[in-house]
Amino acid sequence: QVRLVESGGGLVQPGGSLRLSCAASGFSLDYYAIGWLRQATGKEREGISCLSSSDDRAYYTYYGDSVKGRFTISRDKNIVYLQMNSLEPEDTAVYYCAVHRVVLGPGTQALCFNEKLYDYWGQGTPVTVSS
Repeated sequence: QVRLVESGGGLVQPGGSLRLSCAASGFSLDYYAIGWLRQATGKEREGISCLSSSDDRAYYTYYGDSVKGRFTISRDKNIVYLQMNSLEPEDTAVYYCAVHRVVLGPGTQALCFNEKLYDYWGQGTPVTVSS
């Protein structure tokens, strides 16, 4: 059974850090595109980071303009992480990981950030950035 479980969300002060985890079970993340998307209250869901790998060593990563330089996506076997630094109140949202079996090459950020790409989703983990 394919399953994605996010964890690591919570309440953090502006300027703080959190690390989100997305644990995959029932399948291997090899040859999958893995996205982190978020949805703030009253807003559409947006892709913010994506990792596409052919194995656990070679991969492409993409970041949205709003998180570039602050967030880092990484993978360790069947867990994908999103390290979030210098958090801002605008980062408050529910964060989702999602996957689709495809290897995306360079120049595919728009596709990687499109929520319609993804077949499997986690339940979401809330992040609140507030003082």
